[in-house]
Amino acid sequence: MKILSIESSCDETAVAVVDDGRYILSSIVASQIEKHKIYGGVVPEIASRCHIEVISDITKKALDDSGCGLKDIDAIAVTYAPGLIGSLLVGVNFAKGLAIANNLPLIPVHHLRGHIAANYISYPELMPPFLCLIVSGGHSHIVEVKEYTKLKVVGQTRDDAAGEAFDKVARVMGIMYPGGANLDKLADQGDEKAYMLPRPFVKESEYDFSFSGLKTAVINQIHKAKQKGKNINVKDMSASFRAAVVDCLMNNFIKAAKNLGYNKLALAGGVAANKLLRLRLSGECKKRNWHAYIPNMSLCGDNAAMIGAQAYYEYKCGNVATMDLNAYATLSIDSLT
Repeated sequence: MKILSIESSCDETAVAVVDDGRYILSSIVASQIEKHKIYGGVVPEIASRCHIEVISDITKKALDDSGCGLKDIDAIAVTYAPGLIGSLLVGVNFAKGLAIANNLPLIPVHHLRGHIAANYISYPELMPPFLCLIVSGGHSHIVEVKEYTKLKVVGQTRDDAAGEAFDKVARVMGIMYPGGANLDKLADQGDEKAYMLPRPFVKESEYDFSFSGLKTAVINQIHKAKQKGKNINVKDMSASFRAAVVDCLMNNFIKAAKNLGYNKLALAGGVAANKLLRLRLSGECKKRNWHAYIPNMSLCGDNAAMIGAQAYYEYKCGNVATMDLNAYATLSIDSLT
């Protein structure tokens, strides 16, 4: 089954053709990094306009690269939640038009479910059940993937997402956008023990995260140093902060896996590209003879191939949208079954 999939939830316009949920026939991503760099972050209105400018052209390229015409496509899939509402609406409305014009079924896909499905492409042998840690700019979740479309959130952030904390700390330290990715590179050159930082936990919920206090601890150290006329070592602080975030993520993830009885652990989301997080999960699983699933770097960030992968399983479960499909800025990953 060949699915043409569209992803436009934030600042990347992406279109892909995926076969049977596991094989990429084409995948195109139009990045907006240069457009947003001068603002130090994503500007929603600019993101929406950029999606409109390129979505038609990259859809044509994705079809050309796949060797398919629209007559060869069996369904259209689109990210409809969560994300920037203006950006989502561009993708949803474009997908509706394609589906109507070509008499094709329209498959709605939750963005985070798509991130999990990136692992199905990287590991064609992977099947549920497994436990997944989703870490991105807007989300930090521990999710039980019981079946392809049956998921349960067992832990999540109470405030900032891990990726959001990386970006905010990077901005305070003057690291160029995209902050989280550039902080990760600088951290490789620093000493993670140079600065003492807390490892916050949520008392009443052992699998939940809280990164706001950790972020504030870094900002306070930076401000105190400036008041004394000193400069922090950006590489060392990057390494120390990265280590603290990864400790928090891995402590809860491993604890949840032990308590819930999982030995297959997967990463998903943009922060799954973080070098230390990838190394830590591999090491923790190796120690316990567990299986670690870490998506290819090209599938960690937002892309349409992951949407096409999840769409295949949504379609098999009968999740097909009508033409009144709307976009939603927020929506729980386990709101549909």
